[in-house]
Amino acid sequence: MKELHKILHSPMITEKGTSLKEDNQVLFKVDCSANKLEIKYAIEKAFKVKVLDVRTMRVKGKTKRYGRYIGKKSDWKKAIVTLAQGNNIEFFEGV
Repeated sequence: MKELHKILHSPMITEKGTSLKEDNQVLFKVDCSANKLEIKYAIEKAFKVKVLDVRTMRVKGKTKRYGRYIGKKSDWKKAIVTLAQGNNIEFFEGV
């Protein structure tokens, strides 16, 4: 099992991520090699909540051009985590 800080990179505070809070779901940026069981374990240990479901998706990095040079941004993985009723994770509430 990997360490928690290597599996969970950061929460994603986006428009879609905040709209998922209504359904008791949270959006995270995670390690590309992490599977659903590792993500579930890491979130339950880090935030002390009960996780019902984990959905993951890979996001392809975009090709960027800087003048005559062409580069590519890194691929990454995101996870939509469904929490049990009554559990929630607060990031920037009340700021």
